Amino acid sequence: MTAALSSTGTRRALDLGPAVELVSKEEGHRQPLAPEFVSAEDFSPLEVAYDFGRVRREDIEAGPKNIWRYKKLLPVPSTVEETPNTEPGCTRLIRADRLARALGVKRVWIKDDTGNPTHSFKDRVVAVALAAAREFGFDTLACPSTGNLANAVAAAAARAGWRSVVLIPASLERAKVLTTAVYDGNLIAVDGNYDDVNRLATQLAAEHETWAFVNVNVRPYYSEGSKTLAFEIAEQLGWRRPEQIVVPVASGSQLTKVDRGFRELAQVGLVDDTPYKVFGAQATGCSPVSTAFRHGHDVVQPVRPDTIARSLAIGNPADGPYVLDVVNRTGGAVEDVNDEEIVEGIRLLARTEGVFAETAGGVTVATAKKLIEAGKIDPDAETVLIITGDGLKTLDAVEGRIGPRVTVAPSADAVREALGD
Repeated sequence: MTAALSSTGTRRALDLGPAVELVSKEEGHRQPLAPEFVSAEDFSPLEVAYDFGRVRREDIEAGPKNIWRYKKLLPVPSTVEETPNTEPGCTRLIRADRLARALGVKRVWIKDDTGNPTHSFKDRVVAVALAAAREFGFDTLACPSTGNLANAVAAAAARAGWRSVVLIPASLERAKVLTTAVYDGNLIAVDGNYDDVNRLATQLAAEHETWAFVNVNVRPYYSEGSKTLAFEIAEQLGWRRPEQIVVPVASGSQLTKVDRGFRELAQVGLVDDTPYKVFGAQATGCSPVSTAFRHGHDVVQPVRPDTIARSLAIGNPADGPYVLDVVNRTGGAVEDVNDEEIVEGIRLLARTEGVFAETAGGVTVATAKKLIEAGKIDPDAETVLIITGDGLKTLDAVEGRIGPRVTVAPSADAVREALGD
């Protein structure tokens, strides 16, 4: 039986719910649950293996209005909802008919994760990482981040009463810096891009045994939080999988875990095993996965990011090859869009559905538009677009492009004249 160190220094049984072991993604080598992220056998990433047992729709529907309603499908303690956490999830799934008409397709849904506690999907993955870190006996929550993860880690640590150490590129958007610093943790700016910051975090994780770097040493557990997007979408659609889904790609983990979530729902009998296609969305200024897909490669070549979509600016995506596996297996594709298209994607979503997305959301919408125009997305099939973060985090992307249409004198006549009425 795997054990963890308790607050008294004694060993106790590890409670990570249905999680039973870790398995390497390449060759399937198995090992006990532990805060490790790379297999010593084949040097491939580790992911969680489960024994789910019986999972019923009615039990989920009776659960809390957050991701813990799915705890029987996650590597978290059976009592996870009893510990202080940010309780993310259960965000809106919006039927986007006006956007669908603008795109020329039959049915579009927006999975709007701007409604999470720190206004991005990262609250999901951090909540799962924190729950696992508690079990392993860590006392500090840490991460390298392009912004949204920094917000989520700082907030989750504050809520839990933990110390936080957050590393960010010095060039990060000002809004994301401030919305991390407000939680009063240890925010450290690094002179370099995200890949430089990530290498530093890996080094620090090896040197500090009590620091849980959510996307490094506890990454196998952290990444499982993205499955809850798939769980919620299926439940919100009446316990069925959508026919098509478009997911933004940074490290690639979110896309692969959404796919895993859909497959696990069918495995435990919560949904029918219907076909679906997964599409990946990248910014042209950081599009290593899209480039590999376009050229039919199974190896992703690193790039140096240069895009306004900084939350997706990971030039050496850890899960890039696995994204290619998913889109090829499901019949999807990976595409990229330039900065002008990203801004127009933000504005299109805002003016049609009243949702203000950050630049990653602009990438998703603009990529969907491009894939529709290229005939790669079926216009008659139901499509879900994942919007991962709030536009208030990336105001600089639209600053100078939008504003008042006119300035008038304080009179009704002036307003009527300006409106042409």
